[in-house]
Amino acid sequence: MRRQDRPLVAVLGLVSICSTFLAVSAATAAPLAEPALLPTPQVECGPDDAAETDIQGRVTPEDHASGRAERGFWCNAERIGTFGGDAVDGTVGGFKVERYVDASGRECAYYDSTLLLGTDLFDGGIGTNVLDMSDPANPVKTASLVTPAMLSPHESLLVNQERGLLVATLGNPAFNVGILDVYDLTEDCRSPKLLSSSPAGILGHESGFAPDGMTFYSASPATQTLVPVDLSDPTLPVPLTSYRINSHGLSLSADGTRAYVASLDGLVILDVSEVQAREPDPVIREVSRLSWESMSIPQNAIPITIDGHPYVVEIDEFGAQDAVGAARIIDIADETRPQVISNLRLEVHQPEHFEQQSADPGSSSPIQGYAAHYCNVPTRVDPTIVACSMILSGLRVFSIVDPANPVEIAYYNAPSDPNAPTAGSYAMASPTFVPERDEIWYSDGHSGFHAVRLADGVWPAAGSAPVQPAPPTTEPTTTAAPSTATAPAQAAAPTLPATGGGAPLGLALAAALSGAAALWLATRGRRAARP
Repeated sequence: MRRQDRPLVAVLGLVSICSTFLAVSAATAAPLAEPALLPTPQVECGPDDAAETDIQGRVTPEDHASGRAERGFWCNAERIGTFGGDAVDGTVGGFKVERYVDASGRECAYYDSTLLLGTDLFDGGIGTNVLDMSDPANPVKTASLVTPAMLSPHESLLVNQERGLLVATLGNPAFNVGILDVYDLTEDCRSPKLLSSSPAGILGHESGFAPDGMTFYSASPATQTLVPVDLSDPTLPVPLTSYRINSHGLSLSADGTRAYVASLDGLVILDVSEVQAREPDPVIREVSRLSWESMSIPQNAIPITIDGHPYVVEIDEFGAQDAVGAARIIDIADETRPQVISNLRLEVHQPEHFEQQSADPGSSSPIQGYAAHYCNVPTRVDPTIVACSMILSGLRVFSIVDPANPVEIAYYNAPSDPNAPTAGSYAMASPTFVPERDEIWYSDGHSGFHAVRLADGVWPAAGSAPVQPAPPTTEPTTTAAPSTATAPAQAAAPTLPATGGGAPLGLALAAALSGAAALWLATRGRRAARP
């Protein structure tokens, strides 16, 4: 794209966005047949582990009253390093943890410091934290990024490994004006270099990144806007178009031509090949969509391949004491008819246990509770594990060597802080990985950043035999999935209690701010085009 064409693209993008506010939402697809809704079986814990005292994933009132929860819980894993200090609710950990190793071999972690802008002030720090991880047992904070998006990235913080870019949009639980911050990490990951801060994200909440690092997608479910932003020149980001969809998080295929969107209606596969090819006025087309009976609020969807076969790992958030969506593996060999083949969930997520754990601290909170929030994989090609943040249940690790039959192989649930305003863990962050050291890094809103190492031999090697779970101690209760004959024709779109929702009354103001953003870009583009 010629630089002098970019102002026109920005204005056209704004027109497209505004027009979407009057469009009619697409109907939710009927769910296909699913596997029985069962908890994922576990392997045995080690003899020196501090295993859970009750059903899988539960922290009981007795655990809190006795002080047992203050020790934490772990199985086939140990915490080797932490950073965060004394916790105040929502101040020391947010929604994403990212890792980058620069050209000189320096190793760094990046994570947002809060679940809600402003609460981090009580902890004496704001913004996105940068940690030197040269010694993972002793993380050292080297910077706080406090440009607009880094103050409140909400769920949008991402690192692109190909180009060494750290990017986020200004967001909040509904939506925000989408100021896009772009940092370069390649020279020294401990000191990110700001390349640009502009309103190119239009509206912000969640995000996705093409693997080649040329396109960042700003997603806002509340305003139903998905905006691909051209980062070919990271000092001058430019929105390319807008697509109407209530997109939460999304991930892109290896070639950047498919977007796997966690829509509030389920999984939606989009053809974004015209965006990737930089066609003029690119058109985004829907390939297929899928919903499932246990759906709560779809959070993100990650494409993977195992032995050359394509799947998607999809994660739902929240749903405590209701429909806990947790996570699942979806077969996409026929991308026009994706289908759930297995679930990643805990016993505490099962409806038959809701009454049993209804009095557990934090269990009934719509923004905490026993539910999933994010999952991630260490590689998109032949991953052997999935790691998930499951809020009150902490970090959970599943073997997916056999994707149709996952097994939980490890967990780490951080010590509970009795002085926190709400009891129990607040594990909300997408984890990141150090496969060469069997480490997983994540953050907790009550206790900060944690570096966790799996026990020797627990992380399955590529090509290994499927992991065998421990024999069950009780007969599992089967929650049968609906057949296609009895599945409802349309599933109700869930509300977003904490990280999204229907378009608020301030939408007109947001549109006006977006107009200002487009005008700003157009003016800057005209200046750049002058000889």
